Amino acid sequence: MVKNNNIIPNAHFKKDWQTRVKCWFNQPARKKRRRLARQAKAARVAPRPVAGPLRPVVRCPTIKYNMRVRQGRGFTLEELKTAGINAKEALNIGIAVDHRRRNKNMETLSANVARLKAYKERLVLFPRRSGEKNKRTTASSGLMATSAQTDLQTASQLKGEILPITQASKDVEWVDVSDEMKANSAYLQMRTARNNARTIGAKAKALIIAAEEAKAKKGKKKKKK
Repeated sequence: MVKNNNIIPNAHFKKDWQTRVKCWFNQPARKKRRRLARQAKAARVAPRPVAGPLRPVVRCPTIKYNMRVRQGRGFTLEELKTAGINAKEALNIGIAVDHRRRNKNMETLSANVARLKAYKERLVLFPRRSGEKNKRTTASSGLMATSAQTDLQTASQLKGEILPITQASKDVEWVDVSDEMKANSAYLQMRTARNNARTIGAKAKALIIAAEEAKAKKGKKKKKK
């Protein structure tokens, strides 16, 4: 018997565990299925690269991760135009295009333009059909073309990432802390700069009001004389 004014024991341990448990016994078969699917796709797109189209270098979002770079969705229209590539032809030669992304700094723009030019130098284009019209189109776009059927059969497929992205690492510079460094407070400098930027509008307005009041006082003095 339960002593004192406690809750009546009513634990219902009658759940059917066997019907709710989730197993993962099909994982080895799924692993094999994914591997076979990758091999089939590589054979289907050959001699094109296995990794898909070329993608740009972009910064990760938020201040926590923006020191890293990663692959973006596609190149902007400005980047393609600067590199001398038509946006409609870009998809046909393995370059991803994202018309929604915008360039907000010259660093990313120049890096992606250099990436496009490096890809353009290494690109070997196999026309789908031969003919004078196709040769003129290839020559006007400035791309290297190989129309021989033997070259197409012996072409090797690129496996892995196209123009791999590397994280830039800067060397750490060690210096001796001087008395001048100890005297200056970086925290106070940051707070002062933040306060000046935050109150720049109010201070400018106060200066305008003070100048108007000084001008009004001078006008009153002249009238009294």
